[in-house]
Amino acid sequence: MKQSWIYSPSVDSIFVLAPALLITVVILSFQDLITAVETLPTWAWAVLIIGVDVAHVYSTIFRTYLDRDEFRARKTLYTVTPFICWVIGALLYSIDALVFWRAITYFAVFHFVRQQYGFMMIYMRNEKQKLPYAQKIDRYAIYAATLYPLIYWHTHLPRQFDWFIEGDFIAIDSAAVNIIALLIYVAILTTYIGKESWEFFESRCINIPKNLLLLGTVISWWTGIVYCNNDIAFTAVNVIAHGIPYIALIWIYGNNHAKISPDKTIIADLTFQKLFSMKMLPLFIISLLFLAYVEEGFWDGFIWTEHKNVFQIFQVLPAITDKATLAWLVPLLALPQTTHYALDAFIWRLSAKDTNWKETLFHNETLS
Repeated sequence: MKQSWIYSPSVDSIFVLAPALLITVVILSFQDLITAVETLPTWAWAVLIIGVDVAHVYSTIFRTYLDRDEFRARKTLYTVTPFICWVIGALLYSIDALVFWRAITYFAVFHFVRQQYGFMMIYMRNEKQKLPYAQKIDRYAIYAATLYPLIYWHTHLPRQFDWFIEGDFIAIDSAAVNIIALLIYVAILTTYIGKESWEFFESRCINIPKNLLLLGTVISWWTGIVYCNNDIAFTAVNVIAHGIPYIALIWIYGNNHAKISPDKTIIADLTFQKLFSMKMLPLFIISLLFLAYVEEGFWDGFIWTEHKNVFQIFQVLPAITDKATLAWLVPLLALPQTTHYALDAFIWRLSAKDTNWKETLFHNETLS
């Protein structure tokens, strides 16, 4: 079996597959210490939220708006989507703030679940499985790994953590729902293990990245949501297991793009070849951190006012409390996230025919 690495065994293993596994090990190893801390320290918040969570949102622009050919190919999608997201957000917030936050929370959940599904599809793209329904079992397995912990969360509210704000998930007061979901979860994963075992004994081959992805998803989502009822544990697992692989995916895409079109410019004289190289990697990361810092600064200055020591230059902004102003301002501040969620549902589809992103992302595979 040809292993379906995206870039290389080492790069994929370190930056795409390892984050979920490593952060889970860290959380479990220091569980007592983490549990003793009631609130996320400021430095940890800055690293996780600014440095990974918000930064990964902005990495999308190198795959979309700053790729001129890609933008021209899907111009309507890229121009209309932000406007639609803002209008819908403003309408929801004008109804009630909680309605808006619940909608954006479930939109984020959908995005997080679909990212794992997308990686699963990428890593099983070269498989030729013999058993009937084998690929369906793979799909069910990755959905089970993500959806059951979410169902557990809904049926065990309140927890000591939230996705965005308190009360953003709708409580399901039913032990039966959790039990049924758990049985289905166990049945699907057991079936998956049986299927993979049969395939291995038949062919003496195993899809390494696909199985590492599923393993990391299972243990990180279970640890962060089900096993640990702790805000720090959830935030660390959720952010690192999701954000770092995504940033890596964007960098891989850009690095391959540089090989295919070395003279293609991003901004002014900055080409893909210049930016997406190991020498310029710090600039790529710094650009994401800068954009993330500015966005969070506006959030803190206008809305939260919780980290004044981190965003001192934004304290000149007035804290907004007027509901009419918040109805358009909050969805505007959330626009990078909501646009990211929406676009991500389209730009990585393997069935997409309007761009050559697959040839770019899997460029190393074509050379081998």
